[in-house]
Amino acid sequence: MKKKRFRFLSVTSVLYPLLFGLLIIALWQGQVLHKLLNTTTLILPLPTRIISVISDNFPAIAEDTWATLSVIIPGLLLGSVLGYLLAVFATNSPRFGATGLTIIAAISAIPTVALAAVVLQWTRDVSTDVTVRSYVMKLIIVTIVSIASMTLNAYRGLTELKPFALDLMKSYAAGKFTVFIKLRAPNSLPYIFTSLKVSVPACVIAALVSEYFAEKITGVGRRIRECILQAQYSTAWAYIAVACLIGIVLFAILMASEKVIMRKRSS
Repeated sequence: MKKKRFRFLSVTSVLYPLLFGLLIIALWQGQVLHKLLNTTTLILPLPTRIISVISDNFPAIAEDTWATLSVIIPGLLLGSVLGYLLAVFATNSPRFGATGLTIIAAISAIPTVALAAVVLQWTRDVSTDVTVRSYVMKLIIVTIVSIASMTLNAYRGLTELKPFALDLMKSYAAGKFTVFIKLRAPNSLPYIFTSLKVSVPACVIAALVSEYFAEKITGVGRRIRECILQAQYSTAWAYIAVACLIGIVLFAILMASEKVIMRKRSS
């Protein structure tokens, strides 16, 4: 009975959002949304028009998509690793770790727009090549966004242990490294995935926003800006759709990875 209920919940958790999305697209295509929002098909192009633009400009859109992904993925990975290492340091050095966590929490509250403007000035002397400067600037922003979420969540996983688990390890004269490998690291695994669920969409947004400010005109975020400035709304919406697709695909990969890893861990 429990298995049937679990399968039902798994199916409905995907089916209901899918049906809602299809309903919105149907209302959009039928121009019902245009009447509700009091707008025109010029400002809000029909889905078929957006798909047509993507199809006609696929090579250029694919190139910009790769430019954005080449920032999101390394920034997410680098930020997650650094964030976890900071959480480990905070766990083993509570006196300094508490201060560090407070600073990281404060940094996480900085708007990405403000952060991008500041980092842009910092990276002007990184290289004479505008491509290098722009990439470093975007990578730093995505990395910072990822660090904050991972550090705070991983710290909870490393410190919120089962009752008496740490005392039991100490009774066996286990060292700090053994406690980390056998107890803290496995306990932090669910918290890592919780952090990544926040970091993935946040990193996508951070990459898009950073591309607005970057000197190099490339990437999905920058194309959205340029197309809107040139009143090419259909192309802008095509890039917006691609940006949404990037977030959905990366999040789906994360959810699938979590199911596989957590299933192996529990077995």
